[in-house]
Amino acid sequence: MQTPAYKRVLLKLSGEALKQEAETILDFDYIDTVVAQIAACVKAGVQVAVVIGAGNIWRGARGTDVNRTRADHMGMLATVINSIGMKDALLRAGLDAHVMTPVMMETFTEPYLRDKAVEYLEKGSVVILAGGSGAPFFSTDTAAVLRAAEISADVTLMAKNIDAIYTADPRKDPSAKPLREIDYMYILNNHLTAIDITATAFAMENQMPIHIFGLDDPANITKVIMGEKLGTIVKGGSQK
Repeated sequence: MQTPAYKRVLLKLSGEALKQEAETILDFDYIDTVVAQIAACVKAGVQVAVVIGAGNIWRGARGTDVNRTRADHMGMLATVINSIGMKDALLRAGLDAHVMTPVMMETFTEPYLRDKAVEYLEKGSVVILAGGSGAPFFSTDTAAVLRAAEISADVTLMAKNIDAIYTADPRKDPSAKPLREIDYMYILNNHLTAIDITATAFAMENQMPIHIFGLDDPANITKVIMGEKLGTIVKGGSQK
């Protein structure tokens, strides 16, 4: 395997992507293929932290009368379900893995402590950071860039059910073109929704690069960590 482009990464996985076509909330056969890619990167010396969304279980209070704060608490719990499932797959693959949460639930997870998380990473463990930011009104995209900054990751990798950021919604506009490298302000000025606005603003303020790519092929995880220019890279500088 070639030399990795990054030493420490925060990998944000879409909960919806991990469901695939399964009738249950998680497609464990598919998750095993994702884990195989993570394992290959860890073997190459990359330190990997993971944040998982919860769209396969809970999409918030859309269309309901559920209070927003309680709806977000439900979403945080849903990310823990996904994270424990991911931990099980990582352990079965022979990797050491830890689920850490900012909300206390020590029967299932460990408390999130930044220094402890870094210690685990430096020992070659995969650290799954569940429970979002621990506060309502913040998406898991925002939690991902927050944790990436906290653990001094080199980049936030966002594996989504889209393969890049486009000039327009490609499902509505067939002339839309993928953008390979853009700056944070391009997203904010054009009101793009591929990344949460709060996540983008936080990444800009903290100069945290974001690399968005599709999880349709789990091998893309290894490809981007090895430096392949898939999807869209968001950082400072001009649009290309």
